[in-house]
Amino acid sequence: MEFNTHIQVSAAKVKTSALAVGVFADGILSPSADVIDRASNGAIRAVIKTEFSARAASTLVLRNLPGVAAQRVVLVGLGKQSEYSLRTYARAELAFAAACVQARVGEATSALASIACAGTELRERARAGGAAVCEATYHYDSTLGKPDPHARPKLRKFAMLVERADAAKAQHGLREGEALGEGMSLARTLGNLPGNICTPTYLGETAKSLARSFKSIKVSVLDRKQIEALKMGSFLSVAKGSDEMPRFIVMHYKGPQPARRAVKAAALTAEGPVVLVGKGITFDSGGVSIKPAATMDEMKYDMCGAASVIGTLRAAAQLELPGEVIGLIPTCENMLSGRANKPGDVVTSMSGQTIEILNTDAEGRLILCDALTYAERFKPSVVVDIATLTGACVVALGSVNSGLFSTDDALAGALLAAGRQALDPAWRMPMDEAYQDQLKSNFADMANIGGPQAGSVTAACFLSRFTKAYRWAHLDIAGTAWRGGKDKGSTGRPVPLLLQFLLNRKPG
Repeated sequence: MEFNTHIQVSAAKVKTSALAVGVFADGILSPSADVIDRASNGAIRAVIKTEFSARAASTLVLRNLPGVAAQRVVLVGLGKQSEYSLRTYARAELAFAAACVQARVGEATSALASIACAGTELRERARAGGAAVCEATYHYDSTLGKPDPHARPKLRKFAMLVERADAAKAQHGLREGEALGEGMSLARTLGNLPGNICTPTYLGETAKSLARSFKSIKVSVLDRKQIEALKMGSFLSVAKGSDEMPRFIVMHYKGPQPARRAVKAAALTAEGPVVLVGKGITFDSGGVSIKPAATMDEMKYDMCGAASVIGTLRAAAQLELPGEVIGLIPTCENMLSGRANKPGDVVTSMSGQTIEILNTDAEGRLILCDALTYAERFKPSVVVDIATLTGACVVALGSVNSGLFSTDDALAGALLAAGRQALDPAWRMPMDEAYQDQLKSNFADMANIGGPQAGSVTAACFLSRFTKAYRWAHLDIAGTAWRGGKDKGSTGRPVPLLLQFLLNRKPG
């Protein structure tokens, strides 16, 4: 996708295949819509009186309007002006781009970002708009025997109509939106690929390919023997049930280093890298504690935490963000075999703590805990792990909010704020010390589950036992990383939240 800006001229004079202008539900036209309306002798006002309600994200295409240079004017509904928000704007831009994809146009121009939106700057709107266009043009056909070339979006050029004084801000935002969109698209494709293709080895090769594309990324992929040398007994206990070899992927992004005097003395700009830890179970059968058959195919998405880490580092490298980000990805399959974990088994983690495995389907925490111990060697400023960890989180929060767990108020606040900015929300869940009692075991230092109550909370409490050396937060994305049913597919979340978190930490 090629993003650009058009310096504001009369909207009626913009030559483009499709031009988006906004209309509010209360009959108010945006400035560009008003210009088009006047040039076309009231064509827009006539239409909204009879057939366009301007409901948020609705569209109506007007062709060959007199006095208008654009081949198509796409009216985009913005809802009530009093309720207009960044989320409404992003939905509007997504709806316009989707209309352009359906119309099979190759280039388009939008005047939507120039509409004032309370509490936002143009750069934010341009970033959200760029990401929305990337979402609308995402297309998966990697595993189709005969991909239909006509199904692939033709839209390749997208411009925003802005004032000359705002062009630099808009271009900056579009650049960020493009990087975010590319990172999300990579994460989505990794999630959508089937488990027989997207194996632990495949994830490792994908990470290596990023290192070849971006000199700022270095990658090491550890094999079973190297993982054994690290004494990651908890991780390896999950991996041993599968014929697929486990991998431990270490991605190290190192951006340009700012002058020390430019670094703000704030709690969340402390020295030390940000470490992102992503759960990479490329297929989760549940093991001996086997999952129900009906939707087990969706367990290929159990590596979406890993995919989000890879996508976020790609976006950071494309934007050349300053500072360091480490991506740690323990990846394997959770399968049934004569070697697989059994309920009642006791394993020893890299930290030396022992774990009684009461449920083999609570395997994500078993691979994450060793990665969290490994993270200590980087002396991180913060560590955030991302995992499709618990069905209990889906019950609690559905598909709207990711679950956020942390005992660090400042870190939790920064992540929540980033989620709101990026339109990728999270909701903070409790981590009271009393929940730790549910993890007691008579035969090990802890059990890997805490019983039927507060399942997502006790999972986070389990992970917290391996994070005493640094500031830590956990994102449970089981409800937000993919959609099921007829819209089945990976969403790319929480790449927007994670990238925004890194952007907000940007020194200077």
